[in-house]
Amino acid sequence: MSLDTQLFLLAWGTLVGLDLVSVPQMMIARPLVAGPIAGAILGDVPIGLELGVLFELFQLDILPMGATRYPEYGPATVAAVSVAHAAGNVAAGLGLGALVGLITAMVGGLTLHAIRVLNARAVHRATAALEAGDASVLARLHVTAIGRDAARAAFVTAVGLGLASVTREYLGGTLPPRGVTFLNVAAVGAALAAGTAGTLRLVGRGPGFRWFAAGVISGVVVAWLR
Repeated sequence: MSLDTQLFLLAWGTLVGLDLVSVPQMMIARPLVAGPIAGAILGDVPIGLELGVLFELFQLDILPMGATRYPEYGPATVAAVSVAHAAGNVAAGLGLGALVGLITAMVGGLTLHAIRVLNARAVHRATAALEAGDASVLARLHVTAIGRDAARAAFVTAVGLGLASVTREYLGGTLPPRGVTFLNVAAVGAALAAGTAGTLRLVGRGPGFRWFAAGVISGVVVAWLR
């Protein structure tokens, strides 16, 4: 993979990481968006879409709000797409992409917690000026926090792309067919379990669940008739 492509992926992953909390908050942090665009950068949109759907299912199991600790799947999806593309096809790269992506997502979750601690300390140091109504201090805190989050997102993406490079070098093409199948089944099974749990938690047990069940049944019937 060329250096230019790696830099484009790094830039895209950084923007995706920023979108989760800071700016521009236009939903590009969702794996379903991050994956296909990463695939487009690599000239392989189908693989990007496949990995985007996979990690979107994982994303359904979390609610990113407040002080909740959760994995960060946006930059992780970018790294996962990089691995899957190098494998040549989804069948060979899905499991490896999921492996790299899940590790990267956990790293992202740790950095999110670290950033919150740093931001809290910065606000604490500026408490006197903020209470005095100094708008310039407030603006500086806000801009600094965005810059800090950009550096964090770039770091997470770089870690993911580094893991992707190591995986391509040492695991790509070396796993036996059974190993590839096992990774794929494990990745899809875990994603479906996470997505199902998250969806059921969101719809609850009332009317929402009945509408959800009706939608699932109708979708299955339509798919079967086709």
